[in-house]
Amino acid sequence: MGGFARKEYEFLSELGLGPRNPGCFVNGAWSGSGPVVASLNPTNNQVIAEVIEASIDDYEEGLRACADAAKIWMQIPAPKRGEIVRQIGEALRTKLQYLGRLVSLEMGKILPEGIGEVQEIIDMCDYAVGLSRQLNGSIIPSERPNHMMLEVWNPLGVVGVITAFNFPCAVLGWNACIALVCGNCVVWKGAPTTPLITIAMTEIVAQVLEKNNLPAAIFTSFCGGAEIGEAIARDTRIPLVSFTGSSKVGLLVQQNVHKRYGKCLLELSGNNAIIVMDDADIQLAVRSVLFAAVGTAGQRCTTCRRLLLHESVYQTFVEQLIEVYKQVKIGDPLEKGTLLGPLHTPTSKENFVKGIEVIKSQGGKILFGGSGIDSEGNFVQPTIVEIAPSAQVVKEELFGPVLYVMKFQTLNEAIEINNSVPQGLSSSIFTRKPEIIFKWIGPHGSDCGIVNINIPTNGAEIGGAFGGEKATGGGREAGSDSWKQYMRRATCTINYGSELPLAQGINFG
Repeated sequence: MGGFARKEYEFLSELGLGPRNPGCFVNGAWSGSGPVVASLNPTNNQVIAEVIEASIDDYEEGLRACADAAKIWMQIPAPKRGEIVRQIGEALRTKLQYLGRLVSLEMGKILPEGIGEVQEIIDMCDYAVGLSRQLNGSIIPSERPNHMMLEVWNPLGVVGVITAFNFPCAVLGWNACIALVCGNCVVWKGAPTTPLITIAMTEIVAQVLEKNNLPAAIFTSFCGGAEIGEAIARDTRIPLVSFTGSSKVGLLVQQNVHKRYGKCLLELSGNNAIIVMDDADIQLAVRSVLFAAVGTAGQRCTTCRRLLLHESVYQTFVEQLIEVYKQVKIGDPLEKGTLLGPLHTPTSKENFVKGIEVIKSQGGKILFGGSGIDSEGNFVQPTIVEIAPSAQVVKEELFGPVLYVMKFQTLNEAIEINNSVPQGLSSSIFTRKPEIIFKWIGPHGSDCGIVNINIPTNGAEIGGAFGGEKATGGGREAGSDSWKQYMRRATCTINYGSELPLAQGINFG
């Protein structure tokens, strides 16, 4: 395939990548008959490598093989499936640094976050290995004599996973690790703008399957755009579709999946708030807000977008926050010390600039930042905006490092502001008072799926179920009992007697 034109891209050969790469892994072979696209480095918008995307014909060939492989994979005992996932985790460990570097290079997040994202998949593999011996059903007391009721969990068959650019491989791990131990094959469509990560991850999984003499089609992947995503959503051979992206597109996916009576797992927009009470540890809260608002250049679904400050700490907090914003190093995400890398695409930068104008038109006052940075990359300034909670723009998600700051007087007012947006993913409150904490996590507190105390809105652990309510989609991935979404439940009643008593005491003669 030849060498890379730029020296900083040479490490990609360690991941099996070349200057031009087929972007479909179908039945054990790399191919691609769709358009050729370029993967760009958001730091300078230079071409890293080219990828041949999937066509609909490629998709159809891949799904046929994947559906056939599902018949074999689901018959393998769950602990044996767990052993395969364990090996995938070990293979990822050997490539951790290379993969983390690729995430930073292609997506734009800083290197510690890139490595952390790959580590998250490794952790998910470990979690799933243990889970493979705990896919337990229930024994339910029967009201009828000589009867026993059981719950049995069986694989769905094929799980479709559509991931977004901001976590180009971690979200695959949340889904694929659990789907595989549950006995499902996986069809993955990675984000169109991060195809090299899709290829590199797939190659690692494929090598493990080949080493164990398993059908390669157990894991099938496609680089491609909306056409492939729509095909997954409409395909009756895929009982469950996991989609990560915007609320607008997620709603369309949900409609297409539900039309065919499929199941959806949606991880959509976030518009997350941090509340700082009058008794909060201010220094802890300031550090937390910085990480939550500036991390990944504000391109996390769990990014803090709204900062609600009690009126008694408002001025002090804002002054301290501006001081730490001044110290944020902006630059190449692969360079040591960088805290803020570029936005992912030139369009993202354009949207940021347009968004700032909308914010100003709705009464927003720029306290810090507020501009794009003149460079060949997609860099913008981390931005703090003072604005009224009632402004329409506050209810929308501007996917960048923009933090809205607003003032409140009472806890009830703060909770009302927190809950006033369409999205319901993550939320945090900083306080030392138990009565506030327990109200915050109770029925009259935050309406989000993630409800934190004295930590930021981002940085979720895999042991807990991840997801949110309202326009965030209601999905739950990773830990807790999220595995149940990847299986079908059968309620079984066994009559081991010679009589036929009916439920509810019905006598049918």
